[in-house]
Amino acid sequence: MGVKVLGVPLIVLVLWVLAVLAKEGDKSVDYDGRSLMIDGKRKILFSGSIHYPRSTPEMWPDLIAKAKEGGLDVIQTYVFWNVHEPIQGQYNFEGRFDLVRFIKEVQAQGLYVSLRIGPFIEAEWQYGGFPFWLHDIPNIIFRCDNDPFKQQMQKFVTKIVNMMKSENLFYPQGGPIIISQIENEYKNVEGAFHALGPPYLNWAAWMAMGLKTGVPWAMCKQDDAPGAVINACNGLSCGETWSGPNSPAKPALWMENWTSNFVYGTYGQEQRTRSTKEIAFVVALFIAKKNGSFVNYYMYHGGTNFGRSASPYVVTSYYDLAPLDEYGLIWQPTWAHLRDLHAAISQSSDTLLYGSYSTLSLGNLQEAHVFETNSDCVAFLVNLDAHETGDHQFLIYDKIPDLNNAQFTNNHLLEQLSTTKDATDYLWYTTSFNNPSSGTKGRLHVESFAHVIHAFINYKLVGSAHGNHDKQGSILDANIWLEEGINNISLLSAMVGSPDSGPYLERRFTGMRNVELYNTINGSNLINLNNQNWGYQVGLIGETNQIYSKKANWESIQNSINQPLIWYKTEFDAPAGTDPVTLNLSSMGKGEAWVNGESIGRFWVSFKTENGQPSQSLYHVPRSFLEASGNQLVIFEEEGGNPMEITINTISVN
Repeated sequence: MGVKVLGVPLIVLVLWVLAVLAKEGDKSVDYDGRSLMIDGKRKILFSGSIHYPRSTPEMWPDLIAKAKEGGLDVIQTYVFWNVHEPIQGQYNFEGRFDLVRFIKEVQAQGLYVSLRIGPFIEAEWQYGGFPFWLHDIPNIIFRCDNDPFKQQMQKFVTKIVNMMKSENLFYPQGGPIIISQIENEYKNVEGAFHALGPPYLNWAAWMAMGLKTGVPWAMCKQDDAPGAVINACNGLSCGETWSGPNSPAKPALWMENWTSNFVYGTYGQEQRTRSTKEIAFVVALFIAKKNGSFVNYYMYHGGTNFGRSASPYVVTSYYDLAPLDEYGLIWQPTWAHLRDLHAAISQSSDTLLYGSYSTLSLGNLQEAHVFETNSDCVAFLVNLDAHETGDHQFLIYDKIPDLNNAQFTNNHLLEQLSTTKDATDYLWYTTSFNNPSSGTKGRLHVESFAHVIHAFINYKLVGSAHGNHDKQGSILDANIWLEEGINNISLLSAMVGSPDSGPYLERRFTGMRNVELYNTINGSNLINLNNQNWGYQVGLIGETNQIYSKKANWESIQNSINQPLIWYKTEFDAPAGTDPVTLNLSSMGKGEAWVNGESIGRFWVSFKTENGQPSQSLYHVPRSFLEASGNQLVIFEEEGGNPMEITINTISVN
């Protein structure tokens, strides 16, 4: 028998409590060493991440209702800076980006909100949530003790907080927001900033607390979270791997209980599911071993990475195996099993939150965690031993540029994101080579920090190469034929998402870094082209002309399939009923798709997993994007595919 602990040590830090306590009438949010306290009462809270830009306003009520029915108390979301301020000083809070509407919908259904303002979020999201214009601010260094960055960060965080206040959305005002988060997993990069890291961490914490929201602030994966800021855990099993709160006056919060085994879905990799039993086990273990009182499932509904919003190599469907899948359908048995777990724990919440705690050893790998009051007892017994489209289709060829019709020129290879401002995945690099011989075999060698290379000699594709999620750059070697005289070399460099993590994002180099030409295949007569006169074209002609939403001169498709750099267009009627709609792109290669001018995201069906299957072939088309008939589907095909085999499907659960 183990020794029974009579009660849990509690140190009340009066200044910390005062820092987060704000009352208006009887409404208050506070915390002690056991839990968040709402209106003075301890709470065990189950939360789920639903990101408003990854679904549509028409989907939000149903998603939130299903989350509530699944036993959740809280909906958690990041705030996505780059969608709200895409151009410095110009804000967008409309449609899928209507943060206030989303929070009010959560409130209307009687749930709380956990608001992760960041503003760095990572989240497998474009540029980690930062707007790319930050990159061009003079002398800026992201996420450290750097005045240009701190000024912009404070301005945006303050704007979001003031917006929430103006709508009375913080709990002491009568709203649903009970906790906010500043920064995100900063400990992962803090050391890289050396002496500029710790001052920034402290500044961020005290800046946030100075905004006087009346609710606590948290930091994830930050064991030294300053002052009243709660250090929270992210991970697969915080009951086993986390050291716990950095003060006995702070509660144990789990901000990200990942519902997949590290894999949110990347091109070329298999989805690795996480068993329902494992997810439920680690939740119970966290509550038992760490006195855990707040568990958030990341994700509860993953949704869709519309447009170009995903980070490198991340598929369009995000956390599709969450309790609610990409379409908002209930994923069984996960959803029901967790619902029952929530009900069982909530039924015993008073004993768990107010009872004394003891632990008993039942063997080498078995133990009991016991919570007792004068009238009730709750015990966790833990075993650690295991645990179809329209008939008429049309096309437009995207033009392959050369040096003579470039948008601008430079005498060296430019960094891609600085050139494109992350407004497109594509950058053309063009140059020419004067071959004095009458037809020569040669070899082209290209090294790039971008994700994909397509090489064209005299407007003909000679080779392609790509990296992967673990090795993101690409190297191309292609045998070529050089005509006598001027030969045009056109290299299409493609990104599959901008970087979203790590230190010094503003210094990250992408794009071509070395281009060499061998005048014979055996490698003799090497010519380095890096300092040639290079011409550049930002993006594709079809993108510039927005042919996915405007009128264009389309021609009949005839037999023009399995060719690169083609835009396809067709029309279709919306399927009958209310089931979620998907686009089956299994016959295509790589590119992007639009429905009625709305991008439903990138696709890369040709990048197969080890078992020969695409990482994703079905793509969500929200019904709010559709009209009853005459819907326009536009596909940009980068590599080559057969659009005649694209189908429109619906998804349902029996």
